[in-house]
Amino acid sequence: MDAAKYIWMNGEFKAWNEAQTHVLSHTIHYGNGVIEGTKAYKTADGYAIFRLNDHTKRLKESAKMTLINIPYTVEEMNEAQIELIKRNEFTGDNVYLRPFAFLGYGVMGVYHKDAPVETVMAAWEWGAYLGEEGLKSGIKLKIASMTRPANTSNMGKAKATANYLNSQMAKYEAIDCGYDEALLLDDQGYVAEASGASFFMVKDGVIITPPNDNSLVSITQKTVIEIAQDMGYEVIHRRISREEVYIADEAFLTGTAAEITPVRNIDARIIGEGSRGPITEQIQSTYFDIVFGRNEKYKHYLTYI
Repeated sequence: MDAAKYIWMNGEFKAWNEAQTHVLSHTIHYGNGVIEGTKAYKTADGYAIFRLNDHTKRLKESAKMTLINIPYTVEEMNEAQIELIKRNEFTGDNVYLRPFAFLGYGVMGVYHKDAPVETVMAAWEWGAYLGEEGLKSGIKLKIASMTRPANTSNMGKAKATANYLNSQMAKYEAIDCGYDEALLLDDQGYVAEASGASFFMVKDGVIITPPNDNSLVSITQKTVIEIAQDMGYEVIHRRISREEVYIADEAFLTGTAAEITPVRNIDARIIGEGSRGPITEQIQSTYFDIVFGRNEKYKHYLTYI
């Protein structure tokens, strides 16, 4: 990780190495914290944060789901992120922002409501999550042996830190088996999402993505659906079986970090021509035009610094 100059923590800007917490902080031991992933891109008019308000609002909503009371408004946290970009004086093409809230030091035991809430905004320069080559040529995807937890035992729509143990184990399994990323099924055997991204497939010119039954409601997924529909493509939200994935014409992942990453291989099955498909490339190109401020139609999604 490339260290930046400052981190915003509980209303103050602190030097990167001074933003510390106690080893007995509640979240470290019991896993209840909420996170976001937001990205700023270097446009011709300076840095612009993509869908800033949507991401910050989702952080507050995740916190409400997990009974964490963040003591800052969405507007206050938006301003903190804007100021954070300014103070860090970044120079790269894109910057990843990580707003999060966790339970700090003060109480121990499973009951958490008496633990203090710590709120943090961090940012650093970060390249392509799944590699520059992956964006061009596509990645290898493995369907993981473990599934996404059912709604009866988990809150998948909260972007909660505890949910990512499932993702970590799936991703490790995929990489250990020679793949780049994991795809998780739900408890009924249908596609849920990747370890940290949404899944799309293309079949006979129709774009299909699974419903968010027990997975995060993705902001990038919504953006891609809007882009595709504006292009005239039919987009269907429905369950996808493992077998359908294997015979897709194209497939790709979407997310703040993953952006639009093509998939060329799933469980040793070559997808389409084994490279980035034409519809994927068209959506990917449009997405990058949007986030880099080159598409006037979608400029309302950008918050310029």
